[in-house]
Amino acid sequence: MFLAVFTLLGFASCSGRPVALPVAARPPMPVAAAARPPENYPVGLRVLRLQRGQHRPLPTMVFYPAMSMLAVGLGPTTGLPPALGRFPLVLYSHGLSGSPQRVAATLAGWAAAGYVVAAPSYPYTHEFTRDYRRWDIVNQPDDARYVIKRMLRLAATPDDPLAGHIDINHIGAVGHSAGGYTTSGLFVKGHDPRLRSGVILSGWRAPGAFAGPPARMLFLQGTADPVVPMAKSRAAYARVPWPKSYVVLQGVSHANYLRPGQLGYRLMDPAVLRFLNETLKGF
Repeated sequence: MFLAVFTLLGFASCSGRPVALPVAARPPMPVAAAARPPENYPVGLRVLRLQRGQHRPLPTMVFYPAMSMLAVGLGPTTGLPPALGRFPLVLYSHGLSGSPQRVAATLAGWAAAGYVVAAPSYPYTHEFTRDYRRWDIVNQPDDARYVIKRMLRLAATPDDPLAGHIDINHIGAVGHSAGGYTTSGLFVKGHDPRLRSGVILSGWRAPGAFAGPPARMLFLQGTADPVVPMAKSRAAYARVPWPKSYVVLQGVSHANYLRPGQLGYRLMDPAVLRFLNETLKGF
């Protein structure tokens, strides 16, 4: 396991030195040690009108590496053909009163780096719902599993544009706050072994989480978070029996770091991408 504390100036602990627990697995690579330069694909966008049962609509934004270089710099663009090759699948889960739309720039950045990113709006906790139900997060891990299954079905559907472009053997999940709870709930006994890694951003643990086939886990937590105390995310981290890392964002609050230009984003984004690259692409 690996523990790191970030300040806005770099790695630091309260004593001014990096803090590390005994290492059971290689931690995420430092920025300067990246094995390959970052990819920078144009980004395609489509929205899937998924539904898990009559009362669980799951509209899902899908960001993917695209082929047309004419779209570089234009942001996510609908109707673009996927880039050549197969790309790992990453599921993103929003927090309470959050949405994929709110963090679209970040999700598009992950797609530009070579990932197919599926981001559902959970039925009763997204920011646009008219029937908000905080307790419904207990149903969201099953929603997330359903979205992953539907994405894998697209990968095998001959006439779908994404057919053959999703690496079905390398799947990751990222979640913020209650979406971190949702993400942890994917890693239960009997989970799909192709689900190789998870990232929990300012989140906590769902019942039964961190069982079944081993997977790499990364936690990020701001020290100035007024919503999820660090003790709560550390308690979740302590329950992980697999290789894991815990990154502290010094002086960072609960959610702002999810968006470009906000405090902590320049630390969060490369840390997440390095972790995904290591666990899903092997570099």
